[in-house]
Amino acid sequence: MNSYGVRDVEKLLGLSRSTIRSLIAAGFVTPERGPRGAWRFSFQDLILLRTAQALADSRVPARRIMRSMRELRRHLPDTMPLSGLNIGAVADRVVVREGGSRWAAESGQYLLGFDGDPADGSLSVIERSDAGQESDAEAWFDRAAALESEDVDAAQGAYEHAIDIDGTYLDAYINLGRLLHDAKRLAKALDVYRQAIKSCGDDPVLLFNLGVLLEDMKRGTEAMDAYARAVHADPAMADAHYNLALVCEKLGKPKDAIRHMARYRVLTANKTR
Repeated sequence: MNSYGVRDVEKLLGLSRSTIRSLIAAGFVTPERGPRGAWRFSFQDLILLRTAQALADSRVPARRIMRSMRELRRHLPDTMPLSGLNIGAVADRVVVREGGSRWAAESGQYLLGFDGDPADGSLSVIERSDAGQESDAEAWFDRAAALESEDVDAAQGAYEHAIDIDGTYLDAYINLGRLLHDAKRLAKALDVYRQAIKSCGDDPVLLFNLGVLLEDMKRGTEAMDAYARAVHADPAMADAHYNLALVCEKLGKPKDAIRHMARYRVLTANKTR
C-alpha cells in the first residue's frame, strides 16, 4: 500500500504543514508513524485531509465535518478505484459515488460537492446551498474560522465571542487554543485549554492538544498527565498513546513507555487491516 510523507501531502494537496497538523489534532485523520516518528499518510488520509479542508474552507462547522469524516473513513477503499471517486451531495446527504454505486456518508444540512482525485490535488468544492439560520455562537465560530488565515487577532476575538455566547462550545475552545499555540502565545493557549476542560470535561482531542502544548512549554510531567487523561477518555486514540510513550521514555518510565508504544502499534495495525 502506498504511503505519503508530510512533504508529499503539502505538494499534492497544497496544504500547509500547520494546516495538516491542525487537521490531525482535530481528529480528522490519524496517520501512522514511520521511521523516526514521521507521519505517513494513506490514500484514505489524502481524501480525508482534502475533504476536511474543503469543508472547512466552505465554513462548515467542525462538528459536522467530524461526523462526515468518521463515516467516510469507515467506507473509503484503500486505493483509488479504477472507476474513480466523486464526493458530492444529494438533497441533505453527503454522498460518495464509486463507479455505478452510491452511498451516503452522513446526513447534514450542507449541500457540498467535491470532484476529482485528491492524490493530485484536484478535489474542489463545486456547490453549496444555504444551510439555514445558524445560532449566534456558530455564526461567530464560522467567522473566526474564515479569519484565521487573514487576521489572527480578529479570529481570536471571534472565537472568544463564540465562547462568551456558549461557554460549552468545545470546537471553539479547541480551535482557539490551537490558533494561539501556532501563534506562539503559549500561556494564553494554556489558559484556554484549562478553561475548556472546566467547561466541557475531558475531551480526548482537547487533552491531546493540551499535551502537545505542555511539551512545547517543556512541562513534561504535566504533558504526560494530559496524554494519560486523553487515552483514558479515548483508549483508541493512537497518537495519544504514541506521544505518551515518548514522554514516559524521557521521564524515565520505561515500562509505561513500552506499554503505550505497544498499544499504539496494535491500534495502527488494526487500522491498516
